[in-house]
Amino acid sequence: MAYVGQSRNVIRHVVTRGTAYHKSENAIHHPLLFACQGVRYRKLEVILTTGIEKLGKAGETVKVAPGYFRNHLMPKLLAVPNIDKYAYLIREQRKMYNPEEEKEEVKVVHKTSEVQTKEYEKAAKRLANANLVLRKLVDKEKFKNRSSKDDKPDVQTPITKEEIVSEVARQLCVKIDPDNVVLPAPLETFGEYEVPLKFPKTIPLPQGTVQWILKVKVRGH
Repeated sequence: MAYVGQSRNVIRHVVTRGTAYHKSENAIHHPLLFACQGVRYRKLEVILTTGIEKLGKAGETVKVAPGYFRNHLMPKLLAVPNIDKYAYLIREQRKMYNPEEEKEEVKVVHKTSEVQTKEYEKAAKRLANANLVLRKLVDKEKFKNRSSKDDKPDVQTPITKEEIVSEVARQLCVKIDPDNVVLPAPLETFGEYEVPLKFPKTIPLPQGTVQWILKVKVRGH
């Protein structure tokens, strides 16, 4: 019930300002003032600020008699007219004090095997013709202690399959899973690599190849 009190305070402020504003010549166009001035409306759409038995839950839009709204709902700030500024105010208040109500149910859409196969085939073909470039810092300590100048420098942080998946998504705009990357051990040195990829057997391999390959080049900053 905490948000109800807060909503009423804010609504009271908005209604007060709105009433002052609508004392102008355009006041007769406001649904709330129609009811207050006795103009006959068959039904008036209002938004409930709190749950009312046999009428509705807080935040719902319902239709009520103008007299019922004027004499009971409005004085107690149990409801406000269904106009944009009040609707926005109620939504924001409910988000603040009842965040659980704003969570939408997540529906899991199961893709058919045909759709999955097409997606994998598209991703595989794109990766087969791509070059992934990863820029890393040099491990200075190991660089100083290397046994030969011909030894490739070590990277400061080894490259994992999760990092490869992340960079494939960022650089190549292709979404794959870590399970699609065959990397027995992280890449620890600079240089060029051919990282095997694992896709469903139903996807035809490029002519003259025996497996899917992703070309990866590890360079320094």
